[in-house]
Amino acid sequence: MFCIFCKIIAGEIPSYKVYEDESALAFLDINPVNPGHTLVVSKKHFVNFEEADEETLCQVIKIVKKIGLSLKKNLAVPGYNVAVNNDPVAGQAVLHLHFHVIPRLDNDGLKPWPHQEYQENQAEEVLNKIKIN
Repeated sequence: MFCIFCKIIAGEIPSYKVYEDESALAFLDINPVNPGHTLVVSKKHFVNFEEADEETLCQVIKIVKKIGLSLKKNLAVPGYNVAVNNDPVAGQAVLHLHFHVIPRLDNDGLKPWPHQEYQENQAEEVLNKIKIN
């Protein structure tokens, strides 16, 4: 059974295609944060970001850039967010690698996630666990 994005790529489910090439497809999100909210998906099925090979990631991120530039130029938005929800705990609803390109407007109500401060010695402890040498 293919995922919903695989079905869109195969043409089994209609979509509002923004861009397509041999490596990826970009289409409008059916539940946009703002008009123009576009999903960029790899045509190869990868569940998440780290499963994808580097060549695919490079190809897809180039398309993300093209979409962002098109949003700024053609919708006259001052900026956009690029987001990847990696794994269900991070909000990934469709288990197929995809990037959100979300047009932003002044006072559009979309708030950044809350921030917190590290507790004493916590930054060093985390750094020692995740540092790549």
